[in-house]
Amino acid sequence: MAELILHEYRASGNCYKIRLTAALLGLPLERREYDILKGETRTPGFLAGVNANGRIPVLQIGESLLPESNAACFYLADGSPLVPAERFDRADMLRWMFWEQYNHEPNVATIRFWLAFVGEANLTDLQRAQIPAKQAAGEAALKLMDEHIDGRDWFVGGSATLADIALYAYTHVAEEGGGFRLADYPNLEAWLGRVAALPSYVAIDS
Repeated sequence: MAELILHEYRASGNCYKIRLTAALLGLPLERREYDILKGETRTPGFLAGVNANGRIPVLQIGESLLPESNAACFYLADGSPLVPAERFDRADMLRWMFWEQYNHEPNVATIRFWLAFVGEANLTDLQRAQIPAKQAAGEAALKLMDEHIDGRDWFVGGSATLADIALYAYTHVAEEGGGFRLADYPNLEAWLGRVAALPSYVAIDS
């Protein structure tokens, strides 16, 4: 495999997904940090040389650049046990990864970023007005996850997959944004413990 470089913001769950995937697979990963609060992903150099969309993470593979966290995780894990060999399970894994970006991340992760990193005093009126709806949608996402994992060890099949990594990244830090209580979701809490016990697991702040 070509040299791997992760263009990232350490506290981002989307960036963490890629680091966790690489760690579980024993893949070396060079890391380049950008401060999104200072606009470092909006500079002409970043837009021209890393991602014209002005966002991280971006996984650099040799000279090739791959934005979008779940796509980067799939690139790293393709052919490994983190991607199921069985056709339906593989599609179901992708289903949860798509769902995470559409139903989970825009709510749970956004509230965390706004309140824990930007700060409520610095939010726009529009952002403040969106918090109750995002809170409700985040609670609905966590409830759905808690119900799905009831009686299961993993989200898909009989072992950990990229579905678990994608969902774990922002779920395990959901309380940092205020308002979410993981204790209300005991099945999720047990699952979070199983992910954290995987061999070669790394924490988000590592």
